[in-house]
Amino acid sequence: MSQTFKPVRKAVFPVAGLGTRLLPATKTMPKEMLTVIDRPLIQYAVDEAREAGIEQLIFVTGRGKSSLVDYFDVSFELEATMKAKGKSLEVLELSRADYGELISVRQQQPLGLGHAVWCARHVVGDEPFAVLLPDDLMAGTPGALRQMVDAYNKVGGNIVCAEEVAAEKTGSYGIVTPGTTEGNLTEVRGLVEKPKPEVAPSRLGVIGRYILQPEVMDLLDAQEPGAGGEIQLTDAMAKLIGTQPFHAVKVDAVRHDCGDRAGYVLATLELAMQRDDLAPLVREALAGL
Repeated sequence: MSQTFKPVRKAVFPVAGLGTRLLPATKTMPKEMLTVIDRPLIQYAVDEAREAGIEQLIFVTGRGKSSLVDYFDVSFELEATMKAKGKSLEVLELSRADYGELISVRQQQPLGLGHAVWCARHVVGDEPFAVLLPDDLMAGTPGALRQMVDAYNKVGGNIVCAEEVAAEKTGSYGIVTPGTTEGNLTEVRGLVEKPKPEVAPSRLGVIGRYILQPEVMDLLDAQEPGAGGEIQLTDAMAKLIGTQPFHAVKVDAVRHDCGDRAGYVLATLELAMQRDDLAPLVREALAGL
């Protein structure tokens, strides 16, 4: 008889970061509001969460990030003008949050990803929850988080999204010490934050999607600084290993690091090439360069 696990209904979006890799564009605009084609990064992440069955969106914001919340509000003037001109409002559907669907909490200081997630502890409560980093645009069908939820429903516990990274890049990721592998699931026996290539336990790097049990919040209560002097989510997750099931899952999706200039440009090009209305034009333009 298969075991039933508590459903994942809540998702935390740590969106308080300063976006320094994309300055000056992010000087006054949240990096999560940068558009890839016709949708901001935050919309892609929210769409992915909703597809995975997430009912409550928890934004961990900071000063200057109010546009992220406003984006999911009703824009009365815009809608009234569009209606008066006989234009369909369908294009705005996904950018509306239902009543009570979106909750915003503040991270007053940039103390690290672990601290940002901890700021949502009172909203998360005693439920498992997802974490999505909108910088990592995950292009796939079904979405990356949907695939992770499917895996969670089989094994429960904690699940991180992971991919093989280049050996010289291990210092930019949380790296998994792998156990047994079955299909796309690998048992996690250890986690190391940003190890140098010569000491990295594998090349299986954690990327911006997580499903975590609420006990991680108790561990983050200690506010212990880790790599870079920041409160690292990886350190708290590592302490759960051995006490709860912990797996890494490789999803069938392409990750685009849109917090990086090159990644952002390539994401725009690759997603444009997947659209019937844009692909011929982009192909022609690229051929002429």
